[in-house]
Amino acid sequence: MGERRALPVPEGLDGDRLDTGLARLFGISRNKAAELAGGGLVTVDGRPVGKSERLLAGSLLEVELPDPPAAAQLVAEPVPGLVVVHDDPDVVVVDKPVGVAAHPSPGWTGPTVVGGLAGAGFRVSTSGAAERQGVVHRLDVGTSGLMVVAKSERAYSVLKRAFRERRVDKRYHALVQGHPDPLRGTVDAPIDRHPTHDWRWAVVAGGKPSVTHYDTLEALRAASLLEIRLETGRTHQIRVHLSALRHPCVGDLTYGADPTLARRLGLERQWLHAVRLGFAHPASGEWVEFTSPYPSDLAAALALLRAEA
Repeated sequence: MGERRALPVPEGLDGDRLDTGLARLFGISRNKAAELAGGGLVTVDGRPVGKSERLLAGSLLEVELPDPPAAAQLVAEPVPGLVVVHDDPDVVVVDKPVGVAAHPSPGWTGPTVVGGLAGAGFRVSTSGAAERQGVVHRLDVGTSGLMVVAKSERAYSVLKRAFRERRVDKRYHALVQGHPDPLRGTVDAPIDRHPTHDWRWAVVAGGKPSVTHYDTLEALRAASLLEIRLETGRTHQIRVHLSALRHPCVGDLTYGADPTLARRLGLERQWLHAVRLGFAHPASGEWVEFTSPYPSDLAAALALLRAEA
């Protein structure tokens, strides 16, 4: 049974479409708002309304919101392929394989970094939500590479601040379709949830400020190998920005990559890898830096393109 909410339409939403107003009021996507309206779960002044209905300030808006998803559960078990590259009393740095999430979340039943660490006997910081123990930054499930996890409370707070203040050096390599022009540049474009797809993100006016720097390392016949440096850490940021440049990561079918090229290269995910991670150690203040080699699927795809070139 969902939650019934009733409130007068605020002045600021006067004249807005119903799906837009619901999204702004309750923090859901326009797509989800349209689903609720289509299911007869939204009324204005007692009558059911459709997604394109225009709102009138002061009208009584009633909506049956779906129940929130069940809380995510931490499953402590070893994760094959999760490599610990550094461990000390304050931090553990891991090389995350593809197919592993940073932490549990509603709807995700696969392996996680925090679950893998717990299963391997690591004790990590309990700051924040219980299922996100020690996580100060994340990589997408489909992105491999380096992550640091805080083991102490002090490390958690220091690293959280360092990431927030952009004092962490995060470098990625991305194999993208085509050849960016210019070969080196910056994408400064706000990102927010895609207006119609719950599971995608997009460049959206009024979204969160997002800055990505890229530099071409190697130009191949149909693709380019880029080094990426992030100033901000939005969800899917690199993938969204490269797609906006019309040079999506090879294999990233979610953001417009060519499925024929992906099949030819044997890729089942985006060619994107977190190759380097540097930060001031939260205990000593000394700068530490870690690197990660390409996983076998990415290395094989790159080798094939190099051979063709």
